[in-house]
Amino acid sequence: MLDFIDNTLREDTPEEYVRQEILKSLVREYGYSKSDIRVEFPIKFGSRRVRVDIVVFPPELDTAEQTQERAWMLIECKSEKIRPAMKKDGIEQLRSYMAACPNAQVGMWTNGEDMAAYSFEIDPTGNRTTVDIPDILRFGDSTEVGTPQFDQHRPAASDSLLFAFRRAHSYIAGNQGMQKPEAFWELLKLIFCKIQDERQSETPQFFATPKERQNMTGLIRCGARLSKLFDSVKLPYSQIFKPNEEIELDPKVLAYIVTQLQMFSLLDSDVDVKGKAYEEAVGSNLRGDRGEFFTPRNVCNMMVEMLDPTDNDLILDPAFMRKSHVSRDTIAA
Repeated sequence: MLDFIDNTLREDTPEEYVRQEILKSLVREYGYSKSDIRVEFPIKFGSRRVRVDIVVFPPELDTAEQTQERAWMLIECKSEKIRPAMKKDGIEQLRSYMAACPNAQVGMWTNGEDMAAYSFEIDPTGNRTTVDIPDILRFGDSTEVGTPQFDQHRPAASDSLLFAFRRAHSYIAGNQGMQKPEAFWELLKLIFCKIQDERQSETPQFFATPKERQNMTGLIRCGARLSKLFDSVKLPYSQIFKPNEEIELDPKVLAYIVTQLQMFSLLDSDVDVKGKAYEEAVGSNLRGDRGEFFTPRNVCNMMVEMLDPTDNDLILDPAFMRKSHVSRDTIAA
């Protein structure tokens, strides 16, 4: 596998796949420069030296100036088999590395399925303490995280949206006590809410701030925003959602899922990126139950190359016409 930052050939492992996807996102979504990013950066940790998966430095530093004392953001990437609570390679490893870098401000730990982000704050006693934040910062943003704005949203790149859908789906299934089909349905409600928010709201309503996630009052406020958004979804999509249907998630679970999606602009994301993420969320165990049978990607690419369609061509899906008995007028429309 060719490293996205320094073109080093690296072994193709599940952990490396996660790291390369994060590196792509740092540049393509968050706006960081490749020259400010180091991979497998060595730091002094107690009496030994360890290598941090990804370190981001302040801009305009020469390579010689990119030292442990100037590290600004640390990221640890793991394979799916590594869980956040594991003592050796879990979240506490990241926090320890951040504490060893005196000027580190932001950190992230992820295995592709779980993700945790932190920033440092100074407590009343003058000590540096880590606090949860919904996501790492885009280039140029401050560490103060509050209500997001639409111009802060970013189109999904590569597999970042796939990772977010996977985390959200697994979190609902694991923390809400739902089977995967029911968990997917709740995630689908929130995806519709996110799109509706981008289409109709003057300011974002699909968000949960770190402070809201810390107390019940904030969780209730977040739930009320999402409930109102879902009400606006049900009317135009009455063929999908029943009038009395509600979001059936606990407040803490709902707020977590919102933080996993709130930073994206789904409307501006590439359709192939969204399609791949959606297919991942549905999963092979749900497709047949819901009558969805996805054509393999290599077959799709082959058909497109054979037909070589233009923007002016009308494409008809015969399977859709046979199953739904669509009229000629509907097809033309």
